[in-house]
Amino acid sequence: MKYTLEIAIQKPIEAVAESFDSLENLKHWQRGFQKLEPLSGTPGEEGSKSKLIFKTGKRDIEMIETIVKKNMPHEFHCTYETKGVYNIQENYFEILDANATKWISKSEFRFTNFIFKVYSFLMPGSFKKQSYIFMKDFKNYLEKGTSVA
Repeated sequence: MKYTLEIAIQKPIEAVAESFDSLENLKHWQRGFQKLEPLSGTPGEEGSKSKLIFKTGKRDIEMIETIVKKNMPHEFHCTYETKGVYNIQENYFEILDANATKWISKSEFRFTNFIFKVYSFLMPGSFKKQSYIFMKDFKNYLEKGTSVA
């Protein structure tokens, strides 16, 4: 499953990139984020691997993030692996004007688990909806200082 989402953020590209690249800011715009555990490489840098832990309801979800490409302030690409799901995430940032940036998020999901394959077939919009929630939360954090933590 593949899709692309876009959102305009009323901040200069440098401010967007700095906040997006900050490991400290993850808790402010990624709902349920609990912690990041470095596994290899320098956290946040190209080639690094980290374990991300999220709380969803009563469950903890662990995923492995690998940073594939980092060309900030314009690009940040990574993969996420968890039980039954492999996600390729490409993020692009474009200058709209001196005080506005467009974030383009390209997502590809591959499912190795039968339950996720069925779920993605029956409710493909749920993945897109969740991705857009993260984008809106990031926008609100930058523009209004609203944190989901």
